[in-house]
Amino acid sequence: MQQFLDEIEECVPALRRYARALTRNADRADDLVQDCLERAIRKQSLWQPTGPLRAWLFRILLNLYRNELRTARRRGEHVPVETMIVEPSVAPAQPGRIALAEMSRAIDTLNAEQREALLLVVLEGLSYAEAAEVIGIPMGTLMSRLGRARAALKLLTGSGDEPRLRTVK
Repeated sequence: MQQFLDEIEECVPALRRYARALTRNADRADDLVQDCLERAIRKQSLWQPTGPLRAWLFRILLNLYRNELRTARRRGEHVPVETMIVEPSVAPAQPGRIALAEMSRAIDTLNAEQREALLLVVLEGLSYAEAAEVIGIPMGTLMSRLGRARAALKLLTGSGDEPRLRTVK
């Protein structure tokens, strides 16, 4: 049992990163990770030690996230009061921050299947095989989702085949 808990503890930072990327909300992400860990400990007997524990935990987290989305769709959209207050806008201080915000918005426009696959591979560094196992799809399907996601991001962020100035040598 202690070894199982130690392995789970090693996965917590990666789970938190992935949950934050999925939810875009630190509090919701922490709740999601907590629910994932609680379920993993409670359902320890269901884990088959033939595969990596990390992939099993990501699978639990992803299923909990999808269940949360289904429940939220049934309830309707919740709009926080803080977002309704109109404040004067201030130009961002750093160009890098603008690029990150643009990429974040572009990732949000991807469909859920493409976003889940992209975040597992790019953000968490899972191999294609591990990511396919987490999502529960064949590796070829994962690769096509990644290809479509990357192509969409190139179009949305303008970093595709746009002309570039040549430097004079």
